[in-house]
Amino acid sequence: MSAGAGLVIETHGLTKRLGGRPVVNGVDLAVPRGSVFGFLGPNGSGKTTTIRILLGLAAASSGEVRVLGETIPKALSHVLPRIGALVEGPGFYPFLSGTANLHRLDAADRFVSPATRRERVNTALERVGLSQAAGKKVGRYSLGMKQRLGIANALLTHRDLIVLDEPTNGLDPQGTREVRHLVRSLTEEGTTVFVSSHLLAEVEQICSHVAVLSAGTLVAQGSLAEVRDGGQARVRVLTPDTDHALRVLRALGLTPDDGGITPAFDHHRSITAPLPDDVAPDRIVAELVAADVRVGGFSVDHAGLEDLFVQLTGEGFDVVQ
Repeated sequence: MSAGAGLVIETHGLTKRLGGRPVVNGVDLAVPRGSVFGFLGPNGSGKTTTIRILLGLAAASSGEVRVLGETIPKALSHVLPRIGALVEGPGFYPFLSGTANLHRLDAADRFVSPATRRERVNTALERVGLSQAAGKKVGRYSLGMKQRLGIANALLTHRDLIVLDEPTNGLDPQGTREVRHLVRSLTEEGTTVFVSSHLLAEVEQICSHVAVLSAGTLVAQGSLAEVRDGGQARVRVLTPDTDHALRVLRALGLTPDDGGITPAFDHHRSITAPLPDDVAPDRIVAELVAADVRVGGFSVDHAGLEDLFVQLTGEGFDVVQ
């Protein structure tokens, strides 16, 4: 599928080597038009390097990159005016106000009209909730305010693609909610948003699609529902007959998790185990009942995004940046 057929970002075999070592290794990204695409990965996974290549800030060692239907870096001068980006944190003149910083940045863009600059700057500041602080020097801004000013810069004119690297970094809960609302409003306007984030709750609430990098390799990609479904489901059995239940589960090929037996209620205990693809949940219940195991409860739990991330990368999500 080409970008014109629905992909805003498309890579094939994207590879970047540093010192002979691949930090991005054969990545095939497919970012649908109009999506909020979450780009996830631990430190050192190649996530930021990939973003830099997409924006023409770094050169790929091999592979193909197409953004907005154009080949990168060949068509970079045609593509960049259609992209707004906040990458690796915002950088501003601390002795100038938020408004003055945006005016300077907008003046450097030869593709926009100076006649509409004031209106566009005011609108961008209002959208990120900085109207009241617009005249304050940026050196007095908090980290969260600087982050929102960086997003405002990306919104000075309509963009077909917005790339946001950790957009809620340093924001308080209210600021985070505002950015979440802002991202949703952008997609309603037809803009595709590519978000790099380590905040699982935010990713699950705002992203329609995700991709996960591990050691430079793409280990999962698709809609949020598709990626979740790719995780290992687990069964949970509540029973007072722990020993009998364990024998039944093991006979069916289920191996209880380490530490997967925990107190529940009354004399019941909870047993959890990964569910094999070839074992139907109703068969497990039938076998337990046939073995006179008292079943106080039974459920099949699908992996959340955090569990899935650990399965795919072997690392906890709190190390992701």
